[in-house]
Amino acid sequence: MSEPDHQSRPNLLFIYADQHRADAMGCAGNDVIVTPHLDRLAAEGVRFDHAWTESPVCQPARASLLTGRYPNDHGVLGNFAGNCRPEWDTFPRRLQEAGYTTASVGKTHFDAWPMGAEPGTPLPTEEWIGSFGFDHVVEEFDKYVHLFDVDTPYMAFLREHGALEAYQQVVRDNFRGGDGHWKGITSPIPQELDLTCFLADEAQQWISRQPANRPWFIQLSFVQPHVPLMGDPIWAEHYANAHIGLTARSEPVATTDEWAQQLRFLRMHSHSELLTDEFVLAGARQYYAMVSLIDQRIGDLLALLEQRGQLDNTWIVYSSDHGEMLGDHGVMAKMNFYRSSVQVPLIVRPPAGTSDIAGRVESAPVQAFDVAATLLDAGNARPLDGAPSQSLVPFVIGNGAPTRDHVASMIRMRPDLPTWHAITDGHWRATINADTGDAVELFDLDADHDETTNLVEHADSSDALTQLTTALVATVGTA
Repeated sequence: MSEPDHQSRPNLLFIYADQHRADAMGCAGNDVIVTPHLDRLAAEGVRFDHAWTESPVCQPARASLLTGRYPNDHGVLGNFAGNCRPEWDTFPRRLQEAGYTTASVGKTHFDAWPMGAEPGTPLPTEEWIGSFGFDHVVEEFDKYVHLFDVDTPYMAFLREHGALEAYQQVVRDNFRGGDGHWKGITSPIPQELDLTCFLADEAQQWISRQPANRPWFIQLSFVQPHVPLMGDPIWAEHYANAHIGLTARSEPVATTDEWAQQLRFLRMHSHSELLTDEFVLAGARQYYAMVSLIDQRIGDLLALLEQRGQLDNTWIVYSSDHGEMLGDHGVMAKMNFYRSSVQVPLIVRPPAGTSDIAGRVESAPVQAFDVAATLLDAGNARPLDGAPSQSLVPFVIGNGAPTRDHVASMIRMRPDLPTWHAITDGHWRATINADTGDAVELFDLDADHDETTNLVEHADSSDALTQLTTALVATVGTA
């Protein structure tokens, strides 16, 4: 392989949010949320409005992005149910091999820590995370970890500014699993000390240090808008009186005993008995505030690139690991295959002047892990060996088209629980118990956009179910 031409390589900026649902952007038709910079990226690139995560659960989704593979291939099917392995073939390492200086700022969740770990077990080291292909690492897991007996870069930052105790108290009062888990609250610390701002500042400082004659790649992984639903004071005030309606009210109905168990878990995790319209609205307002702060800081990143004369030579990709239900179908969080959970935002903005289809909205189904192949292609790096991840570059620059007919996703909460597979062609969506082959959900997405009527037991829908089941075997190797 010949030496890469560093000066001709574009820079690569990948912005990865945590739990950002696909419709929470102005460019996605949402006229309440304020996201002018995401809207700009969409106007200058391509927005994919049927992008599916490989799993609507954090850790398997992130392992899939890292490797370009489905969870049943890399083996991490649930949160805290295994670790990513540095010896895997990963897209950041491929970029390193192609001559890129690489960085990870924010949440990686490559490790099962801290759930199930012995008290006092140290958090994954920056050196270990770096071994996946990153030259520079600033790691932050989530806000709940900031109550543990550890010290993270953000905790040190808050301590330096005299804000750690106030921040920890509000996180403690709304800790995961308790009645306050989904409560909408305003942060007690100013916007400039918010975790989103801390990570954006770290990313900007790293970019500012990079020499102009060497290409760089940075993965900026925001921890928000993941719970706790805690917006900064400025954006929380902006949305204080906003009306944000539920997009789908019908609650899921059990069709098998195993699916009933999964639905009971979702309701328990969501504290569904608390989900009045007022309670959900309060949380949604804070959720929107967190998204708008992310967007605000994306604007600062774009301004920095323009100031350095690098915006016209930078590919920018925005996405998320999975969505957020926000009360739709009577539940919160994710861990199901409704569109609010399984669909993710995906925007690909190429360097200036390289696309003939800027502003295009593409409805063909794509996988979230297609980001891996896209970044490798954009950086002229070798593809991942045998991975099903597909580059979107040919389509974005105007001389190709997405080639997938179906996209798939999967969930296994624990090794002793069923593995659920879902598949869609953009018109129909099915959910299947991979262990028994039993179908538990079937929705006609063209006629039933909000997925209110489960047709899995309707005889006149059997052909659609058969086609999806066959496609699932072809896509992930098993039904």
